[in-house]
Amino acid sequence: MATLNPPYLNFNGNCEEAFTFYKSVFGGEFASITRYKDAPSENPVPENEAEKIANIGYPIGQGGSLMGSDVPESYGKAIIGTNVYVPVNTESEEEATRLFNGLSVGGQVMMPLDKTFWNAYFGMFTDKFGVQWMISYDYNQ
Repeated sequence: MATLNPPYLNFNGNCEEAFTFYKSVFGGEFASITRYKDAPSENPVPENEAEKIANIGYPIGQGGSLMGSDVPESYGKAIIGTNVYVPVNTESEEEATRLFNGLSVGGQVMMPLDKTFWNAYFGMFTDKFGVQWMISYDYNQ
């Protein structure tokens, strides 16, 4: 049976900044960080990309995680779009509010955090890095 893996976010050189920001909101520690200079390759890494993130793993909550990297310039730019959200379910309204307020700083709120007709406390926003989030607390837990 197939398994759905965690969201994998691509950035244009600011992956470390974004994940450091996420860590400041969620807490915890990174599981792994690999820089392009550390990855074995037959082709030398351009000096301006050596310190960029080739892969980062960040566990969040109980069994969740987020992964990401900086897109190498030779691949072209990562296109920040509106087709994917990172959904986060919380254990309380207070936790939902804390995460929503923390992650949305400098971003754009599309749907303020509020009680909904489907019995959830829910909100949506795009963070300052262009990543879209949905924060939710389900009252039926």
